[in-house]
Amino acid sequence: MIPSVLPTYSRANLHFVKGEGSWLIEADGRRFLDLGAGIAVNALGHAHPALVKALTDQAQNLWHVSNLYEIPQQQALADKLVDATFADTVFFTNSGTESCELAVKMVRKYWYEKGQPEKTEIIAFDGSFHGRSSAGIAAAGSEKMTKGFGPLLPGFAHVGWGDHEALQAAINENTAAILIEPVQGEGGIRPLPDQCLKGLRELCNTKGILLVLDEVQCGVGRTGRLFAHEWAGITPDIMMVAKGIGGGFPLGAVLATEDAASGMTAGTHGSTYGGNPLACAVGCAVMDHVADPEFLDGVNARAGLLRQKLEGLVAAHPDIFEGVRGSGLMLGLKCKATNMDVVNAGYSAEVITVPAADNIVRLLPPLTITEDDISEAITRLDAAATILESNSKPT
Repeated sequence: MIPSVLPTYSRANLHFVKGEGSWLIEADGRRFLDLGAGIAVNALGHAHPALVKALTDQAQNLWHVSNLYEIPQQQALADKLVDATFADTVFFTNSGTESCELAVKMVRKYWYEKGQPEKTEIIAFDGSFHGRSSAGIAAAGSEKMTKGFGPLLPGFAHVGWGDHEALQAAINENTAAILIEPVQGEGGIRPLPDQCLKGLRELCNTKGILLVLDEVQCGVGRTGRLFAHEWAGITPDIMMVAKGIGGGFPLGAVLATEDAASGMTAGTHGSTYGGNPLACAVGCAVMDHVADPEFLDGVNARAGLLRQKLEGLVAAHPDIFEGVRGSGLMLGLKCKATNMDVVNAGYSAEVITVPAADNIVRLLPPLTITEDDISEAITRLDAAATILESNSKPT
């Protein structure tokens, strides 16, 4: 008999009832150190006082009116994002998946309005993840994402990660845009080198096509800059945002230049809940913290400390781990053991991690994780590795 919750997830048998900073409390009282942050969502940790206040203050006044009317909180958050980024305009969504849908529509409408409706093809990359919608899975293109869901939305070409020759060959007269994550998350914490991102920007300029960045997972302070592309000193034409921007409340956005957004006029797109007062009040509070240079300096300091300690962990357990990769507080442990075995051993050691492709275990802690919690994280990861070592010894 099918359960009442559609069984599309293989869920761990854990029931968290409360969160405090970098910690989750299970129903039985156990305290788990959370190095997943809801998959890079809880940027300021659990129950951050500023976010709780923003949400409860707004909830006492107004929850929803729809986008038929002006929403002051939405305007305030849009202004913060425009002031802090390359963007001239913002559309708010409820998720990264919805942001992907709009980004694809925006690209195609741009060229339609420019009198080139044949330019519809978007180049994406192997190992990418852009959500679970029809456009998102077509953009990713992997069998894991697309099997059984055909016919797929047409208009996507796929090239290998880091394959410059294939990328050049894929561009043709119908190419509209290049879509890429500056750091692949689901694909195994694969950062795109700064010089490659600069090269993509130059290529798009030369070929006269749009550059779309998916910063749903790697944005909002995750890599130690407000957005990951800032490390390369470039700007996109369109950017997808979600996860951390709401600090745990469902919120996403598409940021764009005035030119890239020029086709999206009244009636071309909409959302019932997108940009509602509750979400945007929380988003404003998130931005007030994460866009602060001193806060980002702290993220970089904590990221350096965590990476240093993880390198020591890898050295101490060479049969379990191969190495560390990633950027900022978006790190991956490359495993020799099966990554799900590492994740499950972590549950036994009361530490939360997240699996990814290429046998990676993702570490995506709250950006507010303390030095003491980082030390405790290593202690618990060490215990998880020791459990696996013990299990592998002959009896």
